[in-house]
Amino acid sequence: MRENDMLEKDEIFSKVLRAGRRTYFFDVRATKADDYYITITESKKFTEEDGSFHFKKHKIYLYKEDFAAFSEILEEMTAYVLNHKGEEVISERHQKDFKREYQQETVTEEKPASEKSFTDIDFDDI
Repeated sequence: MRENDMLEKDEIFSKVLRAGRRTYFFDVRATKADDYYITITESKKFTEEDGSFHFKKHKIYLYKEDFAAFSEILEEMTAYVLNHKGEEVISERHQKDFKREYQQETVTEEKPASEKSFTDIDFDDI
């Protein structure tokens, strides 16, 4: 079997989660015995002062026999954090390169009903 064929067989299913400077890769892969396992890779981008950048990657391997316990503990840990600290991310405000990734809502003054435009549609036109 060619090397490319082995690579195609190895990676079965993938999802990507982009989260600011971090990207998480979730991959289902196959063992030599054609059983499946999951890899979770965190890739974090670091920018140097000269504008160049590099990535640091951390990977974990998760095997089927550990799925139930891993899932249970992950659920328990995430619930604990959200119950005790909520969903607001506090630490991002203190990063020197922090930029909000959502637009601020702008409040616009509502026009009186007489000034609002509307389209008169006849049901026969639909």
